Amino acid sequence: MVNLIPENPVDTCNPIRFADALNSRVITGLLHFLENAPVISTVHIARLKAWGAHGFTATGVVTAFLATLALLENQPTHCLLWLGVALIVDGLDGALARKVNVQSVLPSFDGSILDLVIDYLTYVFIPALFIYRYIPLPDYTLLLTVSLILVSSLFCFCNVNMKSKDNYFQGFPAAWNVVALCLYIIGPSPWITLLTVIGLALLTVTRMKFLHPFRVRRFMPINIAVTAIWLLCSLSLVLNHPVINPLVMGLWLLMSAYFLGICIWRTALEWFDGSRLK
Repeated sequence: MVNLIPENPVDTCNPIRFADALNSRVITGLLHFLENAPVISTVHIARLKAWGAHGFTATGVVTAFLATLALLENQPTHCLLWLGVALIVDGLDGALARKVNVQSVLPSFDGSILDLVIDYLTYVFIPALFIYRYIPLPDYTLLLTVSLILVSSLFCFCNVNMKSKDNYFQGFPAAWNVVALCLYIIGPSPWITLLTVIGLALLTVTRMKFLHPFRVRRFMPINIAVTAIWLLCSLSLVLNHPVINPLVMGLWLLMSAYFLGICIWRTALEWFDGSRLK
């Protein structure tokens, strides 16, 4: 410990001499501290960045909790908004993790497992609860519908071939948060809803391609722009539900049609390429 009090008595009655002596001791103490302080290396900085990326991913579990609270408090709009926040976090955290090289910097911590745990909550479990509570279904089919959602999604999350080489999802990627949002906005008949859930659950085990707008490089600027417009339209439709602005609804449907068209185009492209090889 550095002694900041002069060893020799200082004339405290002389303000100038006292200030000079005190400043000298303070400067000496600061220099001693800086010389002996631990150095923050580039390795430490890299680890801090990597943990920061994991921390950003982990915020998804907080949004999942808040979405669940909204369900318990009978606030469907708030629930969808929190699921929307989780969707945005999930869309950005992968790029952030790759940018700071979390796999090489923190090899003992598997961020992909962290991501999957949170995704099952925000993409599957909470949306299933939302559908169970707020989306009309035929009588005696509630448990069947929710079970299809939960079980089919397990296959998706355990499928090691979930992604194609060009980063499209292979099979329906268990995006039940998007499905719940669409059902809430469109409000189809109960039987249409049931058939939609069954169809999407079956598509989980197929090789149909589904777009990942932040990973697929082809048309990426367009894909991201369409995604942004779709999210803004979704926000407007949810906040104003059940009142629908025709212009916003039309734009939202157009963006949704783009996603569907890209998925069908990419699936057909693979099918035609496979047919040629045969």
